[in-house]
Amino acid sequence: MSRWNLLVMPALAKLGFWGVGLIAVIDASSLPVPMDLILAGYVWADKGHFWVYCLMAAAGSAIGGLLPYGLGRAGGELFLLKRVNRERFEAMRTRFERQEFLAVLVPSMLPPPTPWKAFVFAAGVFEMRILPFMLAVFAGRMIRWLALSLLVMKLGPKAVSVMEGVVKDHLGLFLAALVLVFAGIGVWAILKRRKAGELAV
Repeated sequence: MSRWNLLVMPALAKLGFWGVGLIAVIDASSLPVPMDLILAGYVWADKGHFWVYCLMAAAGSAIGGLLPYGLGRAGGELFLLKRVNRERFEAMRTRFERQEFLAVLVPSMLPPPTPWKAFVFAAGVFEMRILPFMLAVFAGRMIRWLALSLLVMKLGPKAVSVMEGVVKDHLGLFLAALVLVFAGIGVWAILKRRKAGELAV
């Protein structure tokens, strides 16, 4: 464990509700920390206020996520165009814009090893509006940590390893479900557009 973790994290932990929010900001913006484990510790020690810890952590993630989002918006297009051609880039943009809210919401719900910052960076690259972006992160994280808190209150802090183990063991299933959801929304959007065009004629 680094000196930073040894010195700074305990100091933030003493701040209670505000501390978990600040830790979430750090985790989402730059330095990865074991956020699920930290939140589980807060909830286990103060079960009556579990929802406040979830609320502060979700808000902290939404605020902290603005940094990778901003990096994507500032120079992410050039970064991606060095790796894919313009046609592929525009296809990626079109797909993201059709389901942008879910493209951020769903990864925000999943614990590691989900590459959450990649989706946040993409939200910036494809210029998702800031308010829907923050709402998607907040909602996804809130769902994730409320579920974790309920498990912690039932199973104890070991619930963190249980949740992460389920995702690691079934990551392919989670990603396949994510693809199916996006594909379904894409088909629905196309059919809706075609129906609107037929009515206009």
